[in-house]
Parts: sequence; C-alpha cells; structure tokens
Amino acid sequence: MKLHEYQSKTIFSKYGIPIPKGRVAATAQEAKQIAEELGGRVVIKSQVLVGGRGKAGGVKLAKDPAEAEQLATQILGMDIKGLPVRKVLVDEASAIDQEIYFAITDDRSAKKPVMIASAAGGIDIEEVAAKTPEKIVKIHIDPLLGLREYQARDVAVAIDLPRDYWKDFVKIAMGLWNVYQNTDASLAEINPLVITKEKKLIALDGKMMIDDNALFRHPELAEMRDTDEDAPSEVEARKYGLSFIKLDGNIGCMVNGAGLAMTSMDVIKLFGGEPANFLDVGGGAGSEKVAAAMRIILTDPNVKAVLFNIFGGITRCDEVARGILTAMDEVKPKVPMVVRLVGTNAEEGRRLLENANMITAETLADAAKKSVEAAKKG
Repeated sequence: MKLHEYQSKTIFSKYGIPIPKGRVAATAQEAKQIAEELGGRVVIKSQVLVGGRGKAGGVKLAKDPAEAEQLATQILGMDIKGLPVRKVLVDEASAIDQEIYFAITDDRSAKKPVMIASAAGGIDIEEVAAKTPEKIVKIHIDPLLGLREYQARDVAVAIDLPRDYWKDFVKIAMGLWNVYQNTDASLAEINPLVITKEKKLIALDGKMMIDDNALFRHPELAEMRDTDEDAPSEVEARKYGLSFIKLDGNIGCMVNGAGLAMTSMDVIKLFGGEPANFLDVGGGAGSEKVAAAMRIILTDPNVKAVLFNIFGGITRCDEVARGILTAMDEVKPKVPMVVRLVGTNAEEGRRLLENANMITAETLADAAKKSVEAAKKG
C-alpha cells in the first residue's frame, strides 16, 4: 500500500524527522488560507500516488496567498497519469542549498533491509543507478541488531556530507529506521533530504510503501489507503480477503494457493495464452468467497475464458463447486469455463458441475491447453 506524501511526512515527523511547515488542502480557498498562515511563499504540491508530478505540472511555487489560490485551482483540476488530483499539500517554501536522496527499503537478495543514500538527490534514483552507480551508497542493516549510529555516520561520510550535519543526519537516519520498522514498511524514502540556506536538514518530500500482509497490525494505516490508483476489481477483492491482481491477458484464473496460481499462469503462457489476473482464493475458501472471486473475474471485459484450478486440501472441492454454481446463477457468464478439481471431495465437486456446461480437465497442462483453445474461439 502506497501512502501520499503528506501522509508519509506526517509519520516522519512523529519520529523526529524535520519536515516543512504545511497542511493538506482539498480546495483552493483552503490552500490560500494555509498560505496566509505560513507567511505567503509556499509550494503547492499535487497529492497523487505516481511519480513525475513536477514534470506534469503538479508542483508549483507561489509567491503569495493569492497566487497559491490560483495555482491550487489549476492543480486540483488536473489529471496526472490517469489519476485525479483531489488534494494538494501546501508547504512552506525552502531555500535549498543541497539535495540528497535517502531511503530504507527491502533487499530481498540479501534478506536484509538496506539503507540507500546519494548526493544526487531530487531526481530519479533509477536513472542515477543506471548511469552513475558509484554515486549511490548502500549499507545493509542487520534485522536483529537494527541500525547502528556508526552505520549512519558511515553513510554521511560516504556521500561527502559536511561534518557539521553528521549529528542531525544520524538522528534522521535513526528516525527513518524506526519509521520503516514500526510501520512494517517495504520502503521509507526521503527525496530530497535537503540542506537549506539556513543550514538545516529537512525532509522536503516523503514516500512510503506498507506491506499489505502487515496491515492487520496497523488499522490506522489501512484507513489511509487511497483507492484511486487501484482497479475496482482489486478494491472489491480486498473486501473478501482475496489476493487479486489484474493483468492484461484474456484468460481469467481462480486458484487456491499463491504458488499454484503462479504455476497456472506460467502453464497458460506455455501454451500461448495470457492470464487476465492473479487470483488466490486461499485455503479453506467457502462458496461465498468463491462466488465473489468469480464475479470479480467476469467483470473484466477482456476475459474470454476462465480457468479454475483447485487442489483440495484445506479447501474442499465441493465447496468450490457450489461457489461456482452460485456465481453462475448470479452472473450468467457467456464465456467458456475450464475446471480442474483435484483432492478433497473432488468427485463430489465434479458431480455438482456435471450439468453446468463446463469443460473439465484432469491435469493442469490439459486444463491450461483447453482454456487457451477456448479463449481463442471466443
């Protein structure tokens, strides 16, 4: 789950990371009022969950409250990369002397968190990594010991940060580590962390991504979710506890188990097809959950066939079959459906589906091949 800049920076400030004075506004009039409170010269920043806001015209400097209102009116009416701008962050303008990229994220290959810093801040870090990787400093953090202060100082030295700022940098680094750890974040990023003309370190921008699997521990963060960038089907899937990701293919997939779902998608591609989604109904899925999953799959107009690949362990095949029948009565699908049921109560499940005009298969390869053929026939 991604957080907006204003949400991320609010969390940063709770952990002692200095941020500019500012507030979020939903109207141009609010933006003007905030600008008046901040003394006039402010930055109006669109709050959308995509990068490149500045290049798209979603970040502008206002010299007074009147201009802040004018610019907020323009930005609030924008659409940036398909996402509507519903709010703007009005921040006190900063006189910048130097920009630094600073973040903590997951390094899956090392199985450890990694702190990343670069004196080439304020621009696309991927571009820096591709063209001048020597400008990026990385230090891995032992998840049991946590971030040590000497590691933060080592990073400060490596990016040639003047010694006068080391103490403040260490505080910010320790704060960012606590943010990352305590919120179950997969990314806590400051870009840029700036040295101002007043010789202060300030987190000018912030970005956070939270592990969806940990949100049950953070209901206050779950409430911050902005669904504008999510496909409606993904929003609906979350209501039923389904793991669903929309893809660009034309073969809908409903599988129990993430590994089996990935395998099913691979085998579909092996036979020349393209999966329309990743959907894991999970273990122990009942008929109601299965029916919801099927409704979600069939809302995609690109779907030309559906593959059900169910291995009955905890999940009973007869329960899945009942869910399919329930959904068929509600949705009345017009696309062919291929079903493979193996495991607990598989025979009973097949019997329930005998008169449902469905294509059956014994093996995954057979099921994938039949689903690809059915999708081609349309």
